[in-house]
Amino acid sequence: MDPRTKKLAEVLVNHSILINKDDIIEVSCGHEAKDLALEVTRLILQKGAYPRVNCGIPGMSYTYLKYATDEQLAKRPELRIYEAKKINGTISIGTEYNTKELTGIDPKKIAIRRKATRILTEIALKKDNWVICEYPTNALAQDAEMSLQEFEDFAYKACLIDWKKQKAIQGKIKKVLDKGKEARIVGRNTDIRFLIEGRTAIPCFGERNMPDGEVFIAPVETTTEGHINYDFPCVYMGKEVDDVKLEFKQGKVIKATAAKNEKFLHEMLKMDKGAKYLGEFGIGTNFGINRFIRNILFDEKIGGTIHLALGMAYKKGGGRNNSILHWDMIKDLRNDGAVYIDGKLLEKKGKFSI
Repeated sequence: MDPRTKKLAEVLVNHSILINKDDIIEVSCGHEAKDLALEVTRLILQKGAYPRVNCGIPGMSYTYLKYATDEQLAKRPELRIYEAKKINGTISIGTEYNTKELTGIDPKKIAIRRKATRILTEIALKKDNWVICEYPTNALAQDAEMSLQEFEDFAYKACLIDWKKQKAIQGKIKKVLDKGKEARIVGRNTDIRFLIEGRTAIPCFGERNMPDGEVFIAPVETTTEGHINYDFPCVYMGKEVDDVKLEFKQGKVIKATAAKNEKFLHEMLKMDKGAKYLGEFGIGTNFGINRFIRNILFDEKIGGTIHLALGMAYKKGGGRNNSILHWDMIKDLRNDGAVYIDGKLLEKKGKFSI
């Protein structure tokens, strides 16, 4: 076993979530993450807790979404709901084998299923004892345009960092955001602002995502004004939407264009009423992640970038926007861009001024 896999398992079990004796801890994964899943299971057992392992089958999501009727898609997953209420914590290990698997699936079918399973997310968020981790696979390596060995080095470098140091850096950013009233982001083809007054910033240092490294806050829903042009492709459900340009008025997207897959962008914005409003403003702080790889768990953490999410706001920080959609879109500030809070510079060209 790669010694870095053992170190990652220790981070997930001993840092990312809280595990007490007699807890039931769900571990979900694909077969490619066998080594990490086994090590996580061993550590859970050593704590006197009970692992509940769910191992996925490649192609299952595609098969279900392709052949299920609308009635089947809309059915509440009662057994999963029961199980979700009983478990005390969750470690979800992503093992992508084909990141474009759902590209040909009708977005409407995906939306129907998401509505039916939304309650599972709500239960997990309420318990607030979960972590999502991406295991390095050939599919992710291909998207990142790396060999598997190169991607493994990249992934472990992003995960096995000094999380105490991250916590300290993020604490400074949190203080600025918590005291702030208005945020403004400027950059190439971008000048956008929104209120954050009354909202609480959430630092993220390895407790819910792995890799991690961001501080996020929920914009006041009806206050976003201006325009933004995203530098990186906006990836959602395996589809890449390139050169996305959004214009906001009174919090709502009033114009949306893209050079590729613009129709898909418009479909997502029509998903529900909240899909056209911002649910999150995040600031990337993990400088161990220095390049875009088409995986949001990594990309939104890139040090020197910000991201704005259309749709659902996390209630923990006071956000109120409700939506099935939560689509993080990343703006690179490292070459040309800045973040201002109440007119004072917080970040310029990827460097913090605090």
